[in-house]
Amino acid sequence: MTHGARTAWRVVWLFLLTGPVVVHCFAAETPAFAQKAKAKSGSAKKGQGEPGTSMQVQYGTEKLPAPVQEMREAILSAVRIGRIEELRHAYELNELKPDLGAAAAGDPIAHWKKISGDGEGREILAALAEILETGYVVVPLGPDLENNRVYVWPYFAEVPLDKLSPRQDVELLRLVPPSSAKEMKAARKYTYWRIAIGADGTWHSLRKEP
Repeated sequence: MTHGARTAWRVVWLFLLTGPVVVHCFAAETPAFAQKAKAKSGSAKKGQGEPGTSMQVQYGTEKLPAPVQEMREAILSAVRIGRIEELRHAYELNELKPDLGAAAAGDPIAHWKKISGDGEGREILAALAEILETGYVVVPLGPDLENNRVYVWPYFAEVPLDKLSPRQDVELLRLVPPSSAKEMKAARKYTYWRIAIGADGTWHSLRKEP
């Protein structure tokens, strides 16, 4: 056998000897790398889902953006005066008018008086006074959570009613009679008044949930 042939045979022999070791090493390490990649991917997904914490119930006005506070105050000023006509000012501040429900048409003041039990719109003002003093939640709209947020009162409109704490049960009973609260919890759906104001101060809606 020539020198060149012997050299070639040694190379083949060494490859056959060490090949299984190399394959074994990759087989042993690959799952570990896969687990790390999976864990990293899972962390990233978890991070993307964390904005759900924006659904935490908040109270007071300290954490409200200034435009939201201003619109809330404009609405409550009509409540304090006790005249539904005063609510027109807050309504007209919006270029795109608030959603007042499917039955609303024409003049908002006339609509509120029509659906108010007292005929003067004071029932609507009383409802606004109650819900704007309860807790609220922040609902994100779109990927940019810094600029696309809607503040919703009361928080019952956005949380599971069958998972309320005793304290929250009391808060719900401050808004609706026991029979209505029981029906809502059974249906897992809030069916009283709710109001939504955007982070930029836009008054998006005031309606009674069907």
